[in-house]
Amino acid sequence: MPRRRICLIAGMTDARAIETWLTDMDGVLVREEQMIPGADDFIEALKSHDRQFMVLTNNSIYTPRDLRARLLASGIDVPEENIWTSALATATFLDDQRPGGSAFVVGEAGLTTALHDIGYVLSDRDPDYVVLGETRTYSFEAITKAIRLIESGARFIATNPDPSGPSPEGTLPATGSVAALIARATMREPYFVGKPNSLMMRFALNKVEAHSETTVMIGDRMDTDVIAGLEAGLRTFLVLTGSTKASQVDSYPYRASHVVDSVADLVTLVRKKSPSA
Repeated sequence: MPRRRICLIAGMTDARAIETWLTDMDGVLVREEQMIPGADDFIEALKSHDRQFMVLTNNSIYTPRDLRARLLASGIDVPEENIWTSALATATFLDDQRPGGSAFVVGEAGLTTALHDIGYVLSDRDPDYVVLGETRTYSFEAITKAIRLIESGARFIATNPDPSGPSPEGTLPATGSVAALIARATMREPYFVGKPNSLMMRFALNKVEAHSETTVMIGDRMDTDVIAGLEAGLRTFLVLTGSTKASQVDSYPYRASHVVDSVADLVTLVRKKSPSA
């Protein structure tokens, strides 16, 4: 099927200025830790023109400091304070719902650090929540403990519903797959905080005090980035450098505001004095 863009940048007529840019990381800025051509120019344009922006990721393994270092190694310089993860969104949600609570965590430093920072106690003794995040070392013992705690009354939270993730060796199981296992065993569905839940984007907007009407979301997946942006009231850009292919765009019942080949195509838009989309 031939590629058909929903709207070319040259034809953009929406007069609302873009004041804030939200962008996904994997598939937009990097692919398997290799920079997507033009991503460095895009980030540098945002910084040099004082555009407000946040890099969003469903990855809950790493802290923002870790992710900054990983992006820098690929050639992209993103300040730590401009990175927003599903772990941070989950911590924000729990702090709002039940401040000073406790949780049994299946996850890594990105998630445990975020929960520590909001004052949560990490415990397997009658915790308020079981919080499931992404990890490369899921253990049968930890999953069994999570199941028994949920059966005993702990509330079930997961950082994101992504069923799998990429690696140089091939597909890896991710949070959504393990959440499905636990849900099947307990007959209790988790609440997913990360994309496509628009709550993650609303938290990011609150963090930078931005308004949805003047914010855009850039992503590579129609079923997470674009739908989350739409449900948060944002204009959306789909880039074709990641998961969703051009031939798949028209199969979805909703549309991105604009479809472009890559984030490199947005550099000119960022540099405009009063950019709009």
